[in-house]
This record gives sequence, C-alpha cells and structure tokens, in this order.
Amino acid sequence: MPDDFDTRGIPPTLYFGYGSNLWIDQMNRRCHESRYIGIGILSNWCWIINQCGYADIIPSSGDHVYGFVYELSFRDEESLDKYEGVPHDYEKRIIRLELIMSSDEGKTVERRAIDALAYIDFNRTSRDIPKMEYIHRINMGIKDALQKGIPQSYVDRYIRLFIPPE
Repeated sequence: MPDDFDTRGIPPTLYFGYGSNLWIDQMNRRCHESRYIGIGILSNWCWIINQCGYADIIPSSGDHVYGFVYELSFRDEESLDKYEGVPHDYEKRIIRLELIMSSDEGKTVERRAIDALAYIDFNRTSRDIPKMEYIHRINMGIKDALQKGIPQSYVDRYIRLFIPPE
C-alpha cells in the first residue's frame, strides 16, 4: 500500500488496552493518531502476567479486567500489530466490553456495550513473573489508570499481584 494511501474512508478501530498501553505516553508514541475514548471493563476475564513476562488476559468467571479504550486509525493498528508481535505473540480478537466515558471532571456521561479489538495470547496462559523492563512501563500505566478513574482496588487485586511498585 502506498504511503499516501487515503485512510479517511476506513472507519477507526476501537482498541482495548489493558497492559503497558495503559501508559498514555507510550500509546501516543506507538500510535500517533490514536485517541483516548474512555475506560473499558471486560467481564469474566482476568489480568495476568504470562510466562513470556507480559500482560495477558484469560477467561475467568466472576473476574473483570479494566483498561483504556482508544480509537485507532488503520496506520495505528498496523503499528500496534508490530509492537504486539502479531501473529506469533498475541492474536487479535474482537471482544464485547462495557465502555465508560467521563467528563473532564470525572463524572460518568455515558456507559454502553461496545466491540473492541484486544490482543490476547491464548497459548501462553500460565501465571509468571514480569520482565524487568516491563515493570516500569506497567507502573507508568497504573499512574495514568488511577488518574483516569480505574479503581485502586482493581490495581491492588490484580496488577499488584505481579507488578511491584517502584
């Protein structure tokens, strides 16, 4: 595809980021055209660090995963595919989740079900320890997550089981 290909006719993709892409600065560097939309909640899945040392989500009745929902251009999605190691590390899946959009003051203005792209590793699903370089990126993501309204109780119950504070 030529570099000057016009992607304006292609609708944007909604993407659910639950790992280091909670770090908004990293997401902006990876996907220059991306736009933060709101908080997503994925029911009946659980956040883990898998045996590769990176965040993953696994089906788990009664659990839930918080993340950020971003709008991605076609170019952003291609870029993210490379960062996520598609198709060898993660697979792309469309998942149904709840989107919570808030005002600048933090008040919920809309809640609705959406379909969003997620990157999931279905082959390496055992819980393990994080790669050392990954700890900082997740901690930066935790700061942004808490600032945007993801509950501290979620961070403590799921993420802090694997990621120590810095």
